[in-house]
Amino acid sequence: MTIAQTPPPAGGPALSVRDISKSFGPVKALKTANLDLRAGEVHALMGENGAGKSTLVKILAGMHAPSGGAILVDGVQTALPSPRRAAEAGIAVVHQELLLFGELTVAENVFAGHYPRKGGMVDWAFMRRRAQELLADLDCHDLDVDRKLGSLSVAMRQRVEIARALNHNARVLILDEPTAALGERDADRLLEIVLRLRARGVAILYVSHRMNEIFRISDRMSVLRDGTYIATRNARETTEAELISLMVGRPVDQMFPKTEVPIGGPVLEVRGLSCGPMVKDASFTLHKGEILGIAGLVGSGRTELAHVLFGVTPAASGTIHLNGREIRIASPRAARDAGIAYVPEDRGAQGLVKPLPIRENISMAVLDRISPGGMINRAKEAALAKRGFDMLGVRASGPEQIAGQLSGGNQQKVVIAKWLQTNPSVLILDEPTRGIDVGAKAEIHRLICELAGQGLAILMISSELPEVLAMSDRVMVIAEGRIRATLSRDEATPEAVGHAMTARRSAS
Repeated sequence: MTIAQTPPPAGGPALSVRDISKSFGPVKALKTANLDLRAGEVHALMGENGAGKSTLVKILAGMHAPSGGAILVDGVQTALPSPRRAAEAGIAVVHQELLLFGELTVAENVFAGHYPRKGGMVDWAFMRRRAQELLADLDCHDLDVDRKLGSLSVAMRQRVEIARALNHNARVLILDEPTAALGERDADRLLEIVLRLRARGVAILYVSHRMNEIFRISDRMSVLRDGTYIATRNARETTEAELISLMVGRPVDQMFPKTEVPIGGPVLEVRGLSCGPMVKDASFTLHKGEILGIAGLVGSGRTELAHVLFGVTPAASGTIHLNGREIRIASPRAARDAGIAYVPEDRGAQGLVKPLPIRENISMAVLDRISPGGMINRAKEAALAKRGFDMLGVRASGPEQIAGQLSGGNQQKVVIAKWLQTNPSVLILDEPTRGIDVGAKAEIHRLICELAGQGLAILMISSELPEVLAMSDRVMVIAEGRIRATLSRDEATPEAVGHAMTARRSAS
């Protein structure tokens, strides 16, 4: 879906931030932040995890009081001591974790905190009618406003929260990672809504790690690094490379630290592998020390192939040889025992148990091997955890820290550390850097190269074409469940990969 860009209407700053700082005890979460958000613009707020973005958003939402500096709304210095005061000032925030009431109806959520009254009673008819009007304006024409909110998809709940903001007459809308939990189609629809609101003069502060979205909808971009304001750039006058450099403080070519390592003999040989409509007659070879990138559009069959190789969905036909020996993979445990490890696409739901400490997460894949007689050997578990923790450079207070408290990049390191404890010959990485900031991406890329240098055979699935092209020794392109092309590093140009991803074969 193509989203047309139109010039924003002229307008002065709806919201200004002047030298805002925030300390939590001795920790300075925000040292100095500056921002001018104009009416009728989409202004991206960029920075790595820990840069201060979330702290600034919470200050503007009235959730944190700043330690210093000033906030101006329409040029007037304004205190925002509470979320209610922020709402009264015309500022609304749609947080990544939606703050809605699942047991209430859609209409009740849209009017939460300020139900309309008529004759001393709640005016239910007006509330339903107004909720329907607001949601229709957000492409939710057929949504039943009497439906319980908890029964809706994330995308629909998000629109309800935007409708609530508009119902409060918000002139400043802050969207914090709004597409993080959305599929491609729902994300596109949300971006259309953002541009529609911009055209009406709403000032939008957009927080996201997704560069493609930022450049599709932003008018300007401001960068924070280590709690400090770095720069503001016009979107049409900057590049992704410049923006990344501002965010991480180093050149973009350091984001993909690809190192050449000797490629050894065959480790994984797949012939005629099929399973349902999304894995059709797959044949390929993966070598020792090789990074074989898998490119393809969403729904092409990339993850389904990984699931077959890891035994999540056993193959219907075909053969798999590992280190020269034919193996049958009927379950993930069988894959693990054979020497295949899989880091899934959704680390939060499938890779980690967030309430548990790092130690227990790292030992989870080999728990049966350190539990003689059904009792966990805590000394072995602690040794495994420390080894994985140190080897991958997890940034945390220690192995006892709760996994859910870590940044996205460090959570990913824990998941990789967990599977490395199985001593695999093949490591399958499904979207290894999705949802993590650019600095953490560079660390994950460096780690992948180090593992390949140690002789691990790596199958890397990614939706980010620059990542696939920069990190892979070869690129395998999948479309409609079939391998359409396998290209050497020199052959794998954006044009060649793009053509293979979109080409259709009548025989399929």
